Amino acid sequence: MMRPRRFARKRWRLILFALLLVLLSAGPAWNLVSGRASLRGDWSTATRQSSGLAPSPDVMREAVVQVYAAPAFSWRGAFGVHSWIAVKPSDAESWTTYQVIGWHVRRGGRAVVIRTERPDRYWYGGRPDLLAELRGEGVDDVIARIDRAARSYPWADTYTAWPGPNSNTFIAWIARQVPALRLDLPPTAIGKDWLGATTFVATAPSGTGYQISLLGLFGILAAVEEGLEVNIAGLTLGVDPLDLAVKLPGFGRLGGRGAGAMATERLGTSPTSE
Repeated sequence: MMRPRRFARKRWRLILFALLLVLLSAGPAWNLVSGRASLRGDWSTATRQSSGLAPSPDVMREAVVQVYAAPAFSWRGAFGVHSWIAVKPSDAESWTTYQVIGWHVRRGGRAVVIRTERPDRYWYGGRPDLLAELRGEGVDDVIARIDRAARSYPWADTYTAWPGPNSNTFIAWIARQVPALRLDLPPTAIGKDWLGATTFVATAPSGTGYQISLLGLFGILAAVEEGLEVNIAGLTLGVDPLDLAVKLPGFGRLGGRGAGAMATERLGTSPTSE
């Protein structure tokens, strides 16, 4: 017969495990039930129109860097986002985007895609959020660093949707090489914590703290910009004390500055300067 104290410990372990499952699955389930993500989708007919978040190069002559994230295509959008970086050097007549695209690898190409295009387009039906923006003196140097980091990405011919390396691994890699971005990727950016097969400790993507991660599946991150995050099976739970926000799988950031509510940083007068 099981002793009462031992039974009580087992019961509490089961309760805690059940609560953890609810925290990890509630957000993705809600996204599917509410229609924010769909089990069906036709990428060939999904919109790629501009969201109007990027200034026209004809009007904006100064250098600009923007970082975007949009719900992943089809059912994957219930769990995570696809992220990319866009740059426009001073007096440039067009934008350049940097991103990793999985189906390029499946077709025998490279994962890293660098091309001239409108940077704020919907990601196959998913409206993008502007995560970060840099403008002003010194941004041309930041753009040069972003280009070098993108071209030296160590998994340029590899793509794994979960746990990585994927599109969010790529943007997190660039952010670590270019701390002027001070980038706080959303908790739904699955793959941002994938550090490689032999690397287990690194700076946080924002450059304001550190993280420990085991193959992107389990880990912990503590940083001024991101707050405290725990990674379980690639899903993020966390709190951002300075922003009074919590981070949950599927739901993303709750409280604080919500999605898309970010301030433009101007180098030379901002704490993001290197």
